[in-house]
Amino acid sequence: MAPSSKKVNKSDKTDLSDATSRHGAPASLATLSAHLGLSVAAISRVLNGVPAAKSIPKTTQDRIFAAAKEFNYRPNALARSLRHGRSMMVGVLVPEVSEGYATLVLAGIEQGLLQSGYIYFLISHHHRSELIERAQALLMERSVDGIIAIDTIMPLHSRLPTITVSCPDEQEGVTNIMLNQRRAVELALDHLVGLGHREIAIIKGQSFSSDTEPRWQAIRHAASRAQIKLNPKLVAQLEGDAPSHEPGYFAAQRLLASDTPFTALFTFNDVSAIGAIRALREAGLRVPQDVSVVGFDDVQSAAFQNPSLTTVRQPLRTMGMLAAEALVRQITAHPDHPPSKQLIVDPELVVRESTCPPPAKKRAKN
Repeated sequence: MAPSSKKVNKSDKTDLSDATSRHGAPASLATLSAHLGLSVAAISRVLNGVPAAKSIPKTTQDRIFAAAKEFNYRPNALARSLRHGRSMMVGVLVPEVSEGYATLVLAGIEQGLLQSGYIYFLISHHHRSELIERAQALLMERSVDGIIAIDTIMPLHSRLPTITVSCPDEQEGVTNIMLNQRRAVELALDHLVGLGHREIAIIKGQSFSSDTEPRWQAIRHAASRAQIKLNPKLVAQLEGDAPSHEPGYFAAQRLLASDTPFTALFTFNDVSAIGAIRALREAGLRVPQDVSVVGFDDVQSAAFQNPSLTTVRQPLRTMGMLAAEALVRQITAHPDHPPSKQLIVDPELVVRESTCPPPAKKRAKN
C-alpha cells in the first residue's frame, strides 16, 4: 500500500509558525506573508515605515503590526541600514556625565533617538579641545550618521549633520538648541528685586562653559534694567572642572571673605548653589532668612534640598528631545533643505524655600 500523504494547508503553516513564536525564535517576513496572505513587499513597507506604506489601508497595517508582535518578528538592522545608506548610530559629545545638566539633556536625547531607531556613542571630553577633535575623527571612522554636542564648542567643521545644545557660536549648517538666557536671568533677578533685595551677589560659570558669557551678559542687562548696581566684590567665578558642589562652595567662601554685605545670591547652576549654601551655613548665615539663594537648571535634587531650592528651570529633557528630533530630520532631509540655525526654548522660575524678603537689618560686617 502506498504511504498516505497529507496536504499541508494554510492553517497548518500557521500552527508551525505559532510554535516558533511560542519558543521565542524570531519569524521571517516569509512567515508573516504566509500567515497574513499578503506579499512580502507590502509587509516590509509597513514594518519599515517607508512612504509607500501610506497607500496600504490602516486596518491592514494594524494586522501586520499585530502579527509581527505575535510572531516575534525582528527586522534585520544591517539590511535596513544598507538599504537606507545609514548606520543608525549617532555620536554624542558631552563635557562630563554627572548629576545635573548633562544627565537630563542625555535622557531627552536617548528618548528621541530610540523613537527613531537610533543608538548612540557617548564621549566625554572635559572641555579639552584635543579630545573633541579626536572624538570627531573617531565618530567619522565609526560611520555615525550625525553628531549631537552638549555644551561643546566644536573646533572642527563637521561634514556630518550636527546639532549643538547650548553653544553660543554660530556654525555653518549647525542647528543650536538654546535657552532664552535673557529671559531666564530676568526671571531670577525680578524675583529677588520683587522681594526687596538690592545687594545681590553673583556666582559666574567656569570660563570654559559655553553658557558662561551669554549668561553674564544677560545678568548685566537685567541688572541695569532693574537699576541694580553689580558690585565687582560680589561677583565670583567658579574655578576648576570638578562636576561637584566644591566650586560653588569655594566661590561662596570668596564672596564672604570680601567682607561686602549681600542679602541674595544668584548662582550659575543648582550644583554650585548647593555648595554655596553649605559655605553660608558654615559662616553662621541662615538660608533664606539671612541670604536668599537662587539656582539655575532645576536638577532633580533641587527640590529635595533643605531648604528646597528656588531655581530657574531649563527644560533640559525637552532640549535633548529637540536635539535628537532635529538631528534625525537633518539626516533624512534633502540636501537642498538647509537646517534651522537656532531653536530657542523658554525658561521657568520655580519658587521654593530658599528665597524670602531680606532681613530688616542687613548682615553686619564680620
